[in-house]
Amino acid sequence: MPQETDRKMMEILRILADRSEVLGAKTIAEELRKKGYDLGERAVRYHMRILDEKGFTERIGYAGRRITPEGVKELEKGLIYDQVDFIFAKFEDMMYQTTLNPTTGLGKVVVNSSTFSYDSEVMDIIKNIFNKGLSVSPYVKTTTQTEDEPMVMETICGTTIDGMLLKSGIPVVPKFGGLVEISDYVPRTFTELIAYKKTSMTPLEAFTDREMTSVLELADSGNGDIPANFRLIPANAREDASKLFKKLKKIGVSGLLKIGKPGESVLGIPVDKDMVGIAVIGGISPLCAAKEAGYDVDIKMAENIVEFSEMEPVTTPKNVIKKASSEPGEKVKFLLSKAWNLINNVDFDPETLKGQVIVNVSYLKNEDLDEGLKIFDQVMASRPEYCTSKYFQILPGPDGKKGLATVCSLTIDGILTKHGIASTPQYGGILETGGKSPRFIELTAYNGSSLDPHEIYLSKGLTSVNNSLKKSGRILASLREIPYVARPETLDVLDDAEEAGFSILKVGKPSELVYNAKVDRYHVGIVAPGGLNPIAAIKEAGISVEAKAVEMLMDISQMEEF
Repeated sequence: MPQETDRKMMEILRILADRSEVLGAKTIAEELRKKGYDLGERAVRYHMRILDEKGFTERIGYAGRRITPEGVKELEKGLIYDQVDFIFAKFEDMMYQTTLNPTTGLGKVVVNSSTFSYDSEVMDIIKNIFNKGLSVSPYVKTTTQTEDEPMVMETICGTTIDGMLLKSGIPVVPKFGGLVEISDYVPRTFTELIAYKKTSMTPLEAFTDREMTSVLELADSGNGDIPANFRLIPANAREDASKLFKKLKKIGVSGLLKIGKPGESVLGIPVDKDMVGIAVIGGISPLCAAKEAGYDVDIKMAENIVEFSEMEPVTTPKNVIKKASSEPGEKVKFLLSKAWNLINNVDFDPETLKGQVIVNVSYLKNEDLDEGLKIFDQVMASRPEYCTSKYFQILPGPDGKKGLATVCSLTIDGILTKHGIASTPQYGGILETGGKSPRFIELTAYNGSSLDPHEIYLSKGLTSVNNSLKKSGRILASLREIPYVARPETLDVLDDAEEAGFSILKVGKPSELVYNAKVDRYHVGIVAPGGLNPIAAIKEAGISVEAKAVEMLMDISQMEEF
């Protein structure tokens, strides 16, 4: 099967990338067997020749192969259906490799790797955050700075905590990465969350944009949003976990925000009665502060395993974070709950062109509106298939701004539902439009996320909609599933929707990969363009825009037709 062959070749690329050295067929075959692929050396050589032809690997004499820059790029975005499962597996792998002894301080820890240009000011910012105790640990490992090479700083990742719990015999389930609101140095509640499972982007990576965190403000005033992660352990393991945290603190590892009681909500996250929730600061917080200050920092989460003895403390921290309140905190609002309620109220009829649709609302400054609308019109005119619908509206906004309402692709789910077809939103993603066929290169599940994935992709600048108008580019798109038996009727309904001004990029066949995205068995995938694509084009042009996806319902009669 081509799909299985592709997975084997991707695993070969992963092995070469992880080892960062020239490897022969024998070594690769051994590593593949560890991953469940029973390939002999001859079969490995066959796959390697294909990778050579594609330019993803290169042969180095008789020593073997190494991965090329093109191979690294392919590994980052290829086989997205595999990547959404690989991310969680990567964290499990890192947990297993953690060997730190909390008594002796010897052993391996999981680290994040951040790259930036060195100067004294950025180091002062980073040291200040470490000094306030706003990290998992003050211990870091850095490369020697040269004129030509940027500094690489490795900081202890919160996954080390999970690995330590596991090595202590405590079952641990990493659940979410997100942002915690701190008020007067007291942790209050998670404000944003993304589940570890079913995403191609590590959860905390989604929140490393300078517009999302406020670590600098927290350090100065005691108020701000800081990256954090959340895991669950069995209730009867709480006492052992508490003892472990005390031991870890003595050797400079902790970052604990709160460990709950059995069944107690932790910073707004509900917990089952037989479980305990634990929230820990993200190890990348000092680097997020540097990004907030305007420095270009490339942050890679859970990137490596290093010996703790090779790391040195940046400072002796004075922990400014106070004990978390006993209050449960405001309950985190997940996107899909809001979306389902809006989907239920969609009553747009493609035949009569009447009824309500779900809209996104994006805000521009009054002085930027005309220029923004020119770009908006260009996208709608040249690539209408990249826009959910031809309907839009200008709305009054706050503080000298105007709102630009565009139809959200979740309206499609509402239209299908009203025809008795169970349509379930699965992923928001980035669709690469170049090459022989479009393919998803990023996917984040709607389920388990407090933010629409498209808002995250916009904030991180991952789109290139303007490029896609003439050549290859990256646009926002979403994937939903329907039962395979409903496919014939769905095609009829979607034909009517397209005649009414909506766009559908593809309706797959039963259990078929759709633009490289996996669909559950006995289901059909449907891909629609994101309603925020014209907004992404405006932002790409350097115009400040605040995008709010899945915002509200609007009657189609109140909207203009492009």
